[in-house]
Amino acid sequence: MTASLVLGPMLRYVDTTSASVWVETSESCTAVLHVDGREWKAPTFAVHGHHYALLEAEDLPSGAELPYTVDLDGERAWPGAGTRFPQPVVRTLKPGRPLRLAFGSCRTSVPHDRMGNALHGIDSMRAYALHQANADDDGPWPDLVAFLGDQVYADSTSSQMQNFIRSRRSLDEAPGEELKDYEEYAHLYRLAWSDDANRWLLSTLPSAMIFDDHDIRDDWNASLSWREKMQETAWWHGRIVAGLASYWVYQHLGNLSPEARAEDPLWQRILSHPGPDELDFTDEIDAFAERADAEPDSYRWSYCRDIGDVRLLTVDSRAARVLEPGVRSLIDEEELKWIDEHFQGGFRHLIIATSLPFLLPRGLHHIESWDEALAEGAWGKRASRIGEGLRQAVDLEHWAAFQRSFKDLTRLVTEVADGLRGAPPQTITFLSGDVHYSYVAEVERNSGSRIIQAVCSPIRNPLPRAMRFATVVMSYGVASPVGALVARSARVPKPPFDWKSVKGPWFDNNLAVLEDTGSGLRLRWTTGIDGKDPEAPGLKEVADVTISARPGTASFNGSSKEADTQTGASPAS
Repeated sequence: MTASLVLGPMLRYVDTTSASVWVETSESCTAVLHVDGREWKAPTFAVHGHHYALLEAEDLPSGAELPYTVDLDGERAWPGAGTRFPQPVVRTLKPGRPLRLAFGSCRTSVPHDRMGNALHGIDSMRAYALHQANADDDGPWPDLVAFLGDQVYADSTSSQMQNFIRSRRSLDEAPGEELKDYEEYAHLYRLAWSDDANRWLLSTLPSAMIFDDHDIRDDWNASLSWREKMQETAWWHGRIVAGLASYWVYQHLGNLSPEARAEDPLWQRILSHPGPDELDFTDEIDAFAERADAEPDSYRWSYCRDIGDVRLLTVDSRAARVLEPGVRSLIDEEELKWIDEHFQGGFRHLIIATSLPFLLPRGLHHIESWDEALAEGAWGKRASRIGEGLRQAVDLEHWAAFQRSFKDLTRLVTEVADGLRGAPPQTITFLSGDVHYSYVAEVERNSGSRIIQAVCSPIRNPLPRAMRFATVVMSYGVASPVGALVARSARVPKPPFDWKSVKGPWFDNNLAVLEDTGSGLRLRWTTGIDGKDPEAPGLKEVADVTISARPGTASFNGSSKEADTQTGASPAS
């Protein structure tokens, strides 16, 4: 039987001279990437009956736009005949060119018809894809897009996903409409990324990803009580193993640079397979996922890459949590040590991509810190049960709800901003998602780096209108002083610094673009707009914010540093 593409190609890690392209195929085969007059081959490997390959191109010219094609067993597989989209290309980074980075989070996998748009809004990623495909000018593309969590929803499934589940098992069987195993995850990823416009965009725009809770389950690792409750079920072990295994295959592998792949034991096992038969990687990836859940310090999901004079630090805020009372933290000691090592000045911008906002609206921050103290026993055992119930009921489990980690990170941020770890960057910018509204906040300080929180959420999964009102009431206005009083009543220390809202909130489905410009760091949010054809939305700008630099902060030419490096991804040391 002739192999065909099931999913992809997805353009993943790209730097000045290399590129990686990920594919899922229908059969065991040899995939071939053709770019710049050369070819690179890779045999597929199998996981639970599915077939994958990662194609690695090397020694490409920097700053080039290089059309490419993909063959499977000698037959052209991409681009398809008669496609309405432009030729996919690899755009290698150019030393000295300012960074452009798209970002966003929280995207449901539902159809793009009128019903899907009525329930979930227009998919901002798809609207952006159609805009880019039909743009008359040759304006600059982002260098990459960072997906900041909830790329898939394993716990809140569409009717299409439920039909697939129903074809395999009864929905009366636990976990019901939620995902149970790898086969169901594979189908969910197919629903998420197979639309023609998004598939084209992902084939020509490099992507980096990090999970959040819905990639596994709502409130994943919110507390020890939550985890114990899950472990009591008959289905959780299979779910977490399938979730982490599929995440490594579909999302994490493509995050890795050539250097990081060379250090990753899973990838090296795939590369070392002698053939000629296809490697069945099922048992090994499942054993890895089981260990990664049981021993979070056995593997690092966070990663760091330097793009010119910008450092992009992507931080796992889910899997590396410590949940035991008294030592609760969002990141364990090994993860904190790694973050400490990479929190350095000397860059034009230090960007931290983490699924959960570091700086919540002040009112919500105080409520979450108070609830953690309550759940930890500040007001006694009965109040502790109430605090735990609130935590799980309304998702009070961001950085603010892990005060130990919040304080650790504020210390690192302040040291970098004050120039104690090298020349202070122009900005220290947190990019986040999760909360289903977008905003910009800034720490109030008069010198050193500007410390910014920018949130783009959701790409496609808007809050109901009633919840929007409740969110504003809980987060802004009178909620801030009232929340501060409540937090102090539970003996929660005052935050080390104050911050204020710069813009927002707004509740549109959004995709944002960050651009390093001569006048500062520019952030723009765009959303899809309805037209006559629900499957051909337009695109409009929702917000535009520029963060200018203060005197005395770092200013570099991108060519003064190694153009692109990546460290710290894969096995924890």
